[in-house]
Amino acid sequence: MSSVNKFILFVSILISSSVLYGQTSEKLKKEQQKLEKKISNTKSLLSKMKNNTEASLNELKVIENQITYREELVRNFDNQIRGAQVRIAEKDQEIVQMNEKLTRLKDQYKRLLIYAYKHRNKYGQLMYIFSSDNYYEAIKRNKYLERVSEMQQKQFLIIRQHQKMIKQEIESIEKERTFKMALLNEKKVEKEQISQDKVRQEKVYQKFKKEEEKLYAQLKEDERKKEVLKAQISAAIQKEIAEAEAKRRKAEEEARKKSNSASTTGTSTASTSKTIEFSETKESIALGKSFESNKGKLPWPVEKGSITEGFGKNPHPTLANVVTNNNGIDISTSKNSQVRAVFEGEVTSVLNIPGAGKVVIIKHGSYRTVYSNLQDTYVKSGSKVSTKQAIGSALVKEGSAVSVVHFEIHQVVGTAVQCLNPSLWVAN
Repeated sequence: MSSVNKFILFVSILISSSVLYGQTSEKLKKEQQKLEKKISNTKSLLSKMKNNTEASLNELKVIENQITYREELVRNFDNQIRGAQVRIAEKDQEIVQMNEKLTRLKDQYKRLLIYAYKHRNKYGQLMYIFSSDNYYEAIKRNKYLERVSEMQQKQFLIIRQHQKMIKQEIESIEKERTFKMALLNEKKVEKEQISQDKVRQEKVYQKFKKEEEKLYAQLKEDERKKEVLKAQISAAIQKEIAEAEAKRRKAEEEARKKSNSASTTGTSTASTSKTIEFSETKESIALGKSFESNKGKLPWPVEKGSITEGFGKNPHPTLANVVTNNNGIDISTSKNSQVRAVFEGEVTSVLNIPGAGKVVIIKHGSYRTVYSNLQDTYVKSGSKVSTKQAIGSALVKEGSAVSVVHFEIHQVVGTAVQCLNPSLWVAN
């Protein structure tokens, strides 16, 4: 393989290595930005709670979230630092190889220059060509001299390119080292913050450990309210399904009567007495498919917040061996925050449930999104809403420093309703 081809291969390897590293680094930086945004949200909530004289279980959950996000951020920094260290080592090795290559290139170029010097006059070159035994050999010798001249020029360019690349690699190493030092400082700050958060977490935890009897009573009441909310939401969705099915049956019955009327005039038709099942319109099916295709990309029902209770079973933050069950997710947010639709659709129900504030149910084809713990609502049944449109404000409870919005997603299959995990549907 010629020196030129070797150089091209070497450059290609460097470029592909840089692209791979760049993709991994970019991914880690995006994760870092997401985590920093989450930490910013929890810090904002905790600052509001700090000014509140009465500690709450919600505060404990937000602190726990903040510690989790900070620990994830520290791990992210570790990964970025390791990546920077690997990259610095690779670049150091590349510079060594480049310098070795540069030395060889200069040596080759030196020999070419000596050869050119020895055959520097035109007369000498002509004598070299005319001393050939035949015409074809003379042609070959001429081409050889042209090739030597061409190699001189290429070798010079390669040397220049190598020198430029070495300079760029050295500059890149300095940037990587600066970046690494900045990450190390940020990591140190985050570790200190984690320690402070854990101290605050322990204080709140110990306070609630002394009030277990009160917590059990509160838990019992909260579970009762959840059951009422669950029953009301289920009844509202089933009522909507029943009304839609009744409407469809009525339309089918009218069509059957017209068909029977036509048969008395001599037109033969088939019987349509089969049981009619609930089904969607074409527009509703299209909207449902569009909603489904946005799984994992839906906006949050509030602009900023932190999930303080996830979907399904959740261990109680202070009571040992106590687990609560959640049909959706609870998002802690600023007081009076605007609650918004996560996707376009039609409002099917607006309910007022004691203990859960007002509730809005929005239909998206075969899917339903449920927003509860609302103070006020800006929509009514039958309203068409767009993505991120404000549908109400978050409920403000007396003595609480923040609002908590409860959010659920359901899927209607036939006449059955399935509860889905909203965390898998909204964007992380």
